[in-house]
Amino acid sequence: MNRFRSAAASICLTAAVASLPLQVPTAAQARMISTDEVIAEQEDGTARGRVDEFLARSEVRRELARFGVSPDEARQRVAALSDDEVRQLAGHLDDMPAGGDALGVIVGAALLIFIVLLITDIAGLTKVFPWTRSVR
Repeated sequence: MNRFRSAAASICLTAAVASLPLQVPTAAQARMISTDEVIAEQEDGTARGRVDEFLARSEVRRELARFGVSPDEARQRVAALSDDEVRQLAGHLDDMPAGGDALGVIVGAALLIFIVLLITDIAGLTKVFPWTRSVR
């Protein structure tokens, strides 16, 4: 019995000594953060990603080379910009000539018109497409 107690005591002592580093208090910071701060942090990451994607496009690389700027140098310069400057630059990407969103809008509008005419043809309200049969 004495041997069991001494083994149990040594196991308990070893466990207590091993758990001492876990009990050292660490400094913690707690503060309230506003929704605007969280949104700004997310927008910063999104804005940098959009600018990086823009710089990775082949036509942008060609134009940079035409002006004598290497793509790596352009990435380094963008990395050196402040968060506000990157957000402002990302906001203007759609306005730039290489942004080109007009084609998507035109195709989407044409597809929407086609679907509306097809549904009205099938419903028997119009007769635009000769290959449809009306429900009526």
